[in-house]
Amino acid sequence: MSEGRRSQAWFGAAGRGGMLYRSWMRNQGFGPEVFDGRPVIGIAVSASELAPCNAHLTRVAEAVKRGVWQAGGFPLEFPTMATGETLMRPTAMLYRNLMAMEVEELIRANPLDGVVLLSGCDKTTPAMLMGAASVDLPAVMVTGGPMLNGKFQGRDVGSGTAVWQMEAEVKAGRMTEEECFFAEGCMARSNGHCMTMGTASTMACMAETLGMQLPGSATWPAVDMRRYETGQAAGRRIVEMVEEELRPSRILTREAFENAIRTNAAIGGSTNAIIHLTALAGRVGVHLDAEDFDRLARDVPTLLNLMPSGKYLMEDFCYAGGLPAVHQELVRAKLLHAEALTVTGRTLAENVADAERIGDEVITPVDAPFQAAGSGTAVLHGNLCPDGAVIKQSAASPHLLTHTGTARVFDSPEAYHAVCDDPDLDVDENTVLVIRGAGPKGYPGMPEVSNVPLPTKLLKAGVTDMVRVCDGRMSGTGYGTVVLHVAPEAAVGGPLALVRDGDTITLDVPGRSLNLQVDDAELERRRAAWEPPAPRHTSGYAWLYTQHVEGADRGADFDFLRGCRGHAVPRDSH
Repeated sequence: MSEGRRSQAWFGAAGRGGMLYRSWMRNQGFGPEVFDGRPVIGIAVSASELAPCNAHLTRVAEAVKRGVWQAGGFPLEFPTMATGETLMRPTAMLYRNLMAMEVEELIRANPLDGVVLLSGCDKTTPAMLMGAASVDLPAVMVTGGPMLNGKFQGRDVGSGTAVWQMEAEVKAGRMTEEECFFAEGCMARSNGHCMTMGTASTMACMAETLGMQLPGSATWPAVDMRRYETGQAAGRRIVEMVEEELRPSRILTREAFENAIRTNAAIGGSTNAIIHLTALAGRVGVHLDAEDFDRLARDVPTLLNLMPSGKYLMEDFCYAGGLPAVHQELVRAKLLHAEALTVTGRTLAENVADAERIGDEVITPVDAPFQAAGSGTAVLHGNLCPDGAVIKQSAASPHLLTHTGTARVFDSPEAYHAVCDDPDLDVDENTVLVIRGAGPKGYPGMPEVSNVPLPTKLLKAGVTDMVRVCDGRMSGTGYGTVVLHVAPEAAVGGPLALVRDGDTITLDVPGRSLNLQVDDAELERRRAAWEPPAPRHTSGYAWLYTQHVEGADRGADFDFLRGCRGHAVPRDSH
């Protein structure tokens, strides 16, 4: 065993300090042999009953421990906060950076040589990756897996996506409140995260694509026994990674991020991946900008027929071959960096060499894709979004991708919701709904509020979509012609803050532009008269967040958390 291993600064210490570290660990029943220099593996567990997507991770942790013991390591489980998107207000995104900071500091402060990261919901996966990347000790991720397919009235329903659909049906009078209440239990019938290609599923696929998760492990349902086999395998592998000194900095390269961007396009992944990948790249010194996400995705077809863009769900994706089958298609088409290193110690191409695609319904081949190349997320620029905005084309209405309409402006989502049911609301199907004040600083936290429901009077008239423009985010389970992440945001004086009712807005997705048809002189007059909103918070974490969060185009990370701070052993505590 290595005497120079990091954990030996604690457990191999002589004198009073070593006695304290070892003796207090022994009150848990660990024998003296575990302090012999074997790799000490932390298991970071984000399980919480307040984060339903993560609630089962304590059981996954037991499987990881078995693997660590099998490989000759010493596993130690520790809790982290859980940023559950389903319950946290005002938004889990407000706390992603806090969780990343907590994970980073817990790893660095403790006698760990490597770590297994157990995540589930949307923000826990990027937060854990960001924290681990800034420490740069060997790390492998195990995501918790999706729920089983939802079942309602003889058809499959997807979490999140069905919520938006049923909300519209109730408002239009085509579904009763009682039916909607019953459907709640039908769409969430097992442990796990959203089984649509929402942000949780997307980020699990991103972790696997980046090389930080074992191949094939992103898609097994949470309740499938192979989820626990995956945990056990990860426990064995992390011990080997410590011996090999295989760290995130060797895996999270520019090539890995380019693979992630292209894979996200191929799976019809969430627009939120842009925010999280950009933030993670900032931790390892890889520069990503908005143009990378557009340029790299343009020649990638959408291969997955999954909600919200398609018909099927994650369970179907798993049984059709899972992410390795998608990677194999993309490798064959020379759309990925095949030699990118992964946590297995092998390349991405080697990992998926034996992958099998089952049928063409769920995972389509590159030469006959579900949607043609260029149908993924588009990045827009223009005088309304100088620092960029994004739109998920595969979830939008084709007839609205080129559209000019009159703006109806709301300074907050609440302001819109207060009047959206008004039968006299001055809107029609050509109106562009502008929702502002939902960016990182403005809300704060950049919530998933951009895909506001259509005005009730239009739903009753049979209108199914209209253009919406917002500086906030949209759930990966959402759909519609919604322009997101408008930057700079309104709260810092971005052009979105200057839009007025009656202005003309032109959206041109093929031309990658979003413009306000107001002359520069008038915009300057409006800017001179604009006053920033009063701060919502003057103390506490929310104040810290608003003082240091960067814009959506920078991944909404804290300015002081960018970069890697390493894993040097801290000064002694006694």
